Amino acid sequence: MAFIITRVGIAGVAYFATPIMADSTVPPYHLRPDNILIDVFASRWDTGFYTSIADQGYRIQGVEFPSVAFFPLMPVLIRLLRLLTGDTLLAGLLVSNAALIGAVMLFHLLVASEHDQSTSDRAVWYLLIFPASFFGSAIYSESLFLLTGIAALYLARKSRWWAAGVVSILAAMTRFVGILLAPLLIVEWWQRHRRQLREDPDTYDENNQVIRCKPPEWADLIAASLAPIGTLAYMIYLTQKFGDPLAFLHASNTWGRTPANLLETLSELVTRPSQGWLSAFSAGALPLDNWLDLSFVIFFVVLGIILTVQNRWSEGIFVTLGALVPFSSGLLMSQRRYMWMLFPAFILLARWGRNPIVDRIIFIISLLMLGLFTAMFANWYWVG
Repeated sequence: MAFIITRVGIAGVAYFATPIMADSTVPPYHLRPDNILIDVFASRWDTGFYTSIADQGYRIQGVEFPSVAFFPLMPVLIRLLRLLTGDTLLAGLLVSNAALIGAVMLFHLLVASEHDQSTSDRAVWYLLIFPASFFGSAIYSESLFLLTGIAALYLARKSRWWAAGVVSILAAMTRFVGILLAPLLIVEWWQRHRRQLREDPDTYDENNQVIRCKPPEWADLIAASLAPIGTLAYMIYLTQKFGDPLAFLHASNTWGRTPANLLETLSELVTRPSQGWLSAFSAGALPLDNWLDLSFVIFFVVLGIILTVQNRWSEGIFVTLGALVPFSSGLLMSQRRYMWMLFPAFILLARWGRNPIVDRIIFIISLLMLGLFTAMFANWYWVG
């Protein structure tokens, strides 16, 4: 129900915002001008990269922005589904939304395995009303990453380590940050091993001294470490196709993404404008968009640290690294979208949401920003 309500709401905002708002000055492209909703969610910004890869394959030469920066699983699935639909855009939308439905269902099961029904429901709602959640219904890879990431952790907690490892490989073939599922699953394995030792009555004597230590399941640890295979597979393909295993990193440089010192990135944001703070504020010349992205990063880093302090180490490490790794690229652009994929953070928020005041604050802020960002995205304004 949450999926239907939020998707209908997002579609409604996009539909009415398109004729009401003025278009951005960015030269737009319209792949389906005769259908507003398909055009909005299949013909904006990065959607064109995924559809062109599905139709024509990867390109490096003769293009301003090489498409190899986009990992292959999403366009591969679009191409496969296009065999049934005969329409690349429709196939892309089906892949994204089917993945989001699957992610939501698994996320509810994941949260319900440790928490009550109301907390599970809240976690799903918070995930679906996050300000950047409309990307989950567009031809972007976020929903597919959520599906594979959530599935990997869910399977690991069911002790199905090899299945979790295989799914983590798929996540790493979806986005570069999929490689972070390796530390997530490795720490999850370590926590589970320690928990089994504590729960085994034969581990300790009457003085609480260790008398027998059950050896760890090393095969499970190997399975938990498989995620980098997905990245390696893409690198092998790039080597064979273009002679450059790091082509995806080199392509990212064209967007201005190069490894940068975090403190330098922060200092640039707080450097006094040449005309002074007051004059810059009056003229609307403050980098508010970058500050907004930075606020999302800081918020999720704090959530990751809190999860770690609460001894939820696997979740905390994943959220913290998932926030810092994209931020270390030296480019704040799109950070709010990247934060949406850090799903364990929404479990923490759902626990806090047991307080009605906190719940209302999260709902109000999320819905207002979701509506604004959806309307802007529909009219070619950059929001992530």
